[in-house]
Amino acid sequence: MHSRKMISLGGSALLLLAMTQATAAPPMPASATASLVGVWSLERVDNVYPDGHRIELYGPHPQGRWLIDAQGNYMMMIVRTQRTAFAANDKSKGTPEEYRAASLDSNTHYGHVSADATTLHTHIEHASFPNWDGRDGNSAYTLKGDELTYQVGQPSSGAAEGARGEVVWRRQH
Repeated sequence: MHSRKMISLGGSALLLLAMTQATAAPPMPASATASLVGVWSLERVDNVYPDGHRIELYGPHPQGRWLIDAQGNYMMMIVRTQRTAFAANDKSKGTPEEYRAASLDSNTHYGHVSADATTLHTHIEHASFPNWDGRDGNSAYTLKGDELTYQVGQPSSGAAEGARGEVVWRRQH
C-alpha cells in the first residue's frame, strides 16, 4: 500500500511539473537572439550604392527606436529629424506633397526577430510601407559592444538602382 501511494504521488508530481512547464513563459531565446534584447537608438540609416556612395535616407541625424523583448517581439520607428507639419493641422486633410513627405520621412514596423551568429531573421507583421506586411527577411549583421549594424538587401527605396540598406543602432542603458 505504501509503495502504491509513492507511485501515485510520484506520478502526480510529474504531471504537475509537466503542466507547470506547459503553461510557463516561453524559454529565453538562444544567446545570439538574447544579445538583441533591449532598447536601441538609431545612429545611421543609409542606402549604399554599388560604387560606394551613400544616401542618408532620413537626413544627416535620423532618429529612431528599436525595442526588442525577451521573446524576440519588436517594434521599430525611424524618422527624419526635421519634418514638415501639415498646414491644416489635420492628418486627414494633408496635401499630396505633405502625404508624400510624411511617407518618405518615416518608417515603422513590428514583428519578430531572432539571430544566429551572422544573420538576423525577421518577420514583419505590419509596416508603414505596406509592401513589407507579412515579409520574412534575413540580414547579415555585426554586433560590436553596444553597436549593431545590419544590411538590408532590398531597401524600401533605391532598390531599382542596386542599393542596399545599411542601418546602425546603439544600445541604450
